[in-house]
Amino acid sequence: MSDTANTPSASLPGGTWTLGDLTVSRFGYGAMQLAGPGVMGPPADHDGALAVLREAAALGITHIDTAGAYGPRVTNRLIREALHPYDTSLHIVTKVGAVRDEQGGWPPARRPEDLRRAVHENLQDLGLDALDVVNLRLGDAQGPRSGSLAEPFGALVDLQQQGLIRHLGVSNATAEQVAEAQAIAPIVCVQNMYNLAHRQDDELIDDLAARGIAYVPFFPLGGFTPLQSAALTAVSARLDAAPMSVALAWLLQRSPNILLIPGTSSVAHLRENVTGAGLSLSEEELAELDKIGR
Repeated sequence: MSDTANTPSASLPGGTWTLGDLTVSRFGYGAMQLAGPGVMGPPADHDGALAVLREAAALGITHIDTAGAYGPRVTNRLIREALHPYDTSLHIVTKVGAVRDEQGGWPPARRPEDLRRAVHENLQDLGLDALDVVNLRLGDAQGPRSGSLAEPFGALVDLQQQGLIRHLGVSNATAEQVAEAQAIAPIVCVQNMYNLAHRQDDELIDDLAARGIAYVPFFPLGGFTPLQSAALTAVSARLDAAPMSVALAWLLQRSPNILLIPGTSSVAHLRENVTGAGLSLSEEELAELDKIGR
């Protein structure tokens, strides 16, 4: 880390949130799309990928989400090339618990030895002595799966006690697994799929907010199936805004503990996302949008 620290840009929507002792901008950036097609291999435009990361930092974004499985090991190395030595205000959140196979699948890798290897690879590729936040990825590509996380989460707690991880979180988790993790060690965030159309975690979000724990929705814009809704289209038309902008703004206004990590491989699209998330939605518009996923 460098000796200087910048305050998150006042122009970023949503203000800030605290992950343990780390203050981050609620509007963050997800690095997954910087890898090649299918999140495999290097980006087609290497310099363009570096430019996106540098623009994110220049905009005041202090929360970058990544994973060693992206590429694999591609996005972490791009982050290091673009931003190392890191400003002290910048916090990188990574996840472990899955790898990539030659077919582009995401098989689980949650044995203690898998997790130790993954943490050390993240440290090496990012050029860090300790990782700010590590999420344990559970379930599979189809979503969360029930079952105890005690063994893999305990392995991460051991690495935390060794000083290699500052804070822990869980990803792709059921509410029961979140509760089990909290009973083992403190967590600072939960990263699950959630957006206007996929509202299965509404109760969990509110519970986490009461506990001061962040909720980080992945696929905030629908992921590989972009959000489609007549209500979203109608509200967007009245606001003269892009539907995806409205979807991001709704998430920021849904709960103060929601942190956004929309991804893009385009500087222009990154700026559009920042501007869009800053839309102010009225109570009537929020109520109309709220019906989409109910």
